[in-house]
Amino acid sequence: MKTVAWIVLAVSLACTAMFVMTGLTDDTELPWLNGWMAGPVILLFVVPTLFRVGGMLGGGTAKAYRDAPIGMGTVVSVSRTGLSINDQPQLEIVLDVDTPDGQSFRGVARQIVDLTELAMVAPGAVLPVRYLAGGPERKVVLAVGASQQEMQAALNRVQLAKGTMTQKQLMIAEQGIDTQAVVLAMVPTGEIRGDRAVAHLTMRVTRPDGSTFDLTQEKALAASTVPQVQPGAVVRAKYLPHDESEVVVVTALAR
Repeated sequence: MKTVAWIVLAVSLACTAMFVMTGLTDDTELPWLNGWMAGPVILLFVVPTLFRVGGMLGGGTAKAYRDAPIGMGTVVSVSRTGLSINDQPQLEIVLDVDTPDGQSFRGVARQIVDLTELAMVAPGAVLPVRYLAGGPERKVVLAVGASQQEMQAALNRVQLAKGTMTQKQLMIAEQGIDTQAVVLAMVPTGEIRGDRAVAHLTMRVTRPDGSTFDLTQEKALAASTVPQVQPGAVVRAKYLPHDESEVVVVTALAR
């Protein structure tokens, strides 16, 4: 947006210069009423608006976050800023962010969100965000350009730092083979660990050769993952070929 603003500024300055030159050299009764009059109009009214909108959209700020680390943000609240582009609203999203190195802070992101994706930023949703070093409450941006691998790696490290993933499970997630599993049963135990519900998950896991094995594990499930592991669901999973005693379930991550 700011690039467009600079281009419009350059064009409007050129038009304004022609407007002044034409007005000074024209001997007609109304020398200033000419086609170049659009230049100063755009310069005074359009260009400031473009720069203001560019600033609200992030503009150059997004570049500062391009290679910033990724954390996982839990949406606390969402409100509209009043700005919209092509009928798509800009939202102010307040998130509690957890980082791979074990830090937590309150972050605020301003983002244009497609109307069809509003449900993805509802309170309680977990979203990947990029963040910079700062105080306890600071600006973040949604990691919309990050690859699935980057986001999954960040999520794994955050879970390890929070104690919801073990070192063995991290090793399986990073080094295990990809496969599929069918959820045979999901039985809640009634236990709550932090903000997660503990359940016994029984799965039928497919080996690379097409054979299967059944496994029942105790899993602490985030609220957003519970619908993904209902009986009958086919889930992506990882395990170590030489050790079938534990399987890591890879659930979908919001982008």
